[in-house]
Amino acid sequence: MKIYTKTGDKGTTLLIGGTRVAKHHIKIEAYGTVDELNAYIGLLRDKIDHGYQEELIEIQNRLFTLGSFLALDLQKQTLPNGKPRLDIKPIGQDDITYLEKKIDVMEQVLPAMTHFVLPGGHEQVSICHICRTICRRAERKVTYLNEVEPVSEALIKYLNRLSDYLFVLARKLSMDLQIKEIPWIPE
Repeated sequence: MKIYTKTGDKGTTLLIGGTRVAKHHIKIEAYGTVDELNAYIGLLRDKIDHGYQEELIEIQNRLFTLGSFLALDLQKQTLPNGKPRLDIKPIGQDDITYLEKKIDVMEQVLPAMTHFVLPGGHEQVSICHICRTICRRAERKVTYLNEVEPVSEALIKYLNRLSDYLFVLARKLSMDLQIKEIPWIPE
């Protein structure tokens, strides 16, 4: 299979199901931002030198699933034989609960938050905050898409919880690396 098809040379791409849309279509913006997030989580996984790799791989796998459902043409969700076009487990409550449990474990050892914290202090922490902000952007794109066509509530919840997870992970990495968090003190 060749990597280039030349079918997108005029600024369009195919949704899963075969419908051609502009590359700036909100569906493409939504799953493209999820893909960008996935790439940055890969960078974070590469930079972390202790723990978290397995859970980040789990998250990356779920982000591919999430992106696939965003890329699905809702008018062509099923094949002619009636079977689902995507034969993969959709994002569900168990995926959201997975993130919540990981957050809860990390929060048990973190000091209570009294202020917002400034991102940074170490490359791993900074990359984690970049992932968090891209996740928030993906969430905004997906909620905008939801105004145009229905999106599974679980996808929106997953992105929301993932941004929480990434924030808490950044704090936990700061603690693990013995980096002092710098509070934001409004002047």
